[in-house]
Amino acid sequence: MASRISAINHYRLQIEYGETADWREVAEFLESISTLSKSDIIGVLTGLQDAVLYFNRQGRGVKLEGLGTYLPNINYRGELDAAHRLDKNLKRALNDGSFGGNIRNRKNIGKSAEEVIALWNAEHPDNPVIN
Repeated sequence: MASRISAINHYRLQIEYGETADWREVAEFLESISTLSKSDIIGVLTGLQDAVLYFNRQGRGVKLEGLGTYLPNINYRGELDAAHRLDKNLKRALNDGSFGGNIRNRKNIGKSAEEVIALWNAEHPDNPVIN
């Protein structure tokens, strides 16, 4: 008998990630669409990191319009971290239908957990999920 979680994970949507753009590539992109030089942009990006660290160390969030908010967090062991809350307009823009990357199991967009379980059970009759 298969678990509900393993069946859902098998059919869930997954983005097939390309190579991550590093800050140098981001700086080159920004240079191509602005009047700033790559070295100026790298300086600003480095300064932005310093600013987030500075304010988060004071227990303050940092809101970057169009990007999101960085909030300091702490876990039960006292280790500090920062959480990022995506800007709502950026999230809307990501979901405007222009995504050009690859999505595994794209055909399952909008399916409920029950529909995915039924799909699993139809394709794996020898190892069904039993509710």
